[in-house]
Amino acid sequence: MSHSIADNPDFPDRYFRSALGRFPSGVTIVTAEHPDTHAPLGMTISSFSSVSLQPPMVLWTLTQGAASRPALLTLERYVIHVLSASQIHLARRFARGSHSERFEGLALGRAPNGTLMLEDPRCSAWFECHNSQHHDAGDHTIFVGQVEHCHYQPKAPLIYHAGDFDLTPASEPLSRN
Repeated sequence: MSHSIADNPDFPDRYFRSALGRFPSGVTIVTAEHPDTHAPLGMTISSFSSVSLQPPMVLWTLTQGAASRPALLTLERYVIHVLSASQIHLARRFARGSHSERFEGLALGRAPNGTLMLEDPRCSAWFECHNSQHHDAGDHTIFVGQVEHCHYQPKAPLIYHAGDFDLTPASEPLSRN
């Protein structure tokens, strides 16, 4: 059996994680309902990216050890909420505790196709997605969603950088002339 450098990198996991942390990312919350129990599911995700404009597609990843992973693999739809800088409390809330605790006392609504979503007017954007593909990659699963509906507003995003939230004051958005 042959081994490549990818099988045995010359750096520890912790070092790799710190190196990845040099790249800032936005912070999102993914919401849905359990396909069997209809209980709310939600988690903070910082691995979110666009995939395609035609058709409109996005991706996000989830660790394979996540308790909600089996349910998420079988869902028809989910909503990805892009958090604004004023929503750090939600990012922290949806990163720990049980799913029921995460939703306790929050206003919930429905996206146009009926998918459970947060009713928080401070979100920078949201995307209602059809759960079209998933791929196992290392210790994570990549979820690819075809965007069916979306909304945005000009709000400064919440940024995750170097292992923590970046609360550096945002500059005003640049105007396009």
